[in-house]
Amino acid sequence: MAQDFSSLFNHHEREVFSTVMELAPNYAANVDLDADTLCDVACVALNRLPPRYIRHEVDFSFYLTERERQEISAAVHEAVTYAFNFVEARTALRARNV
Repeated sequence: MAQDFSSLFNHHEREVFSTVMELAPNYAANVDLDADTLCDVACVALNRLPPRYIRHEVDFSFYLTERERQEISAAVHEAVTYAFNFVEARTALRARNV
């Protein structure tokens, strides 16, 4: 029996991607923010968050309280900030070792 799982996704992906793009200008002076670097930042941030797999955004959002939404948003912001700092530090370290 074939099953299409393409409708499944991690709820945090969209918010992380959006937050990466929102915060990127704050880090552009210190790191070359090409597509690969932004993807690295998103990966680091997503790995710091618990996965929340869903099929439909509306289903997930419907069951969240306002407090839970705020907590998730704060956790995403913290994870993305950490990820930018992590990638920035690794890039600086790599540059020194060349």
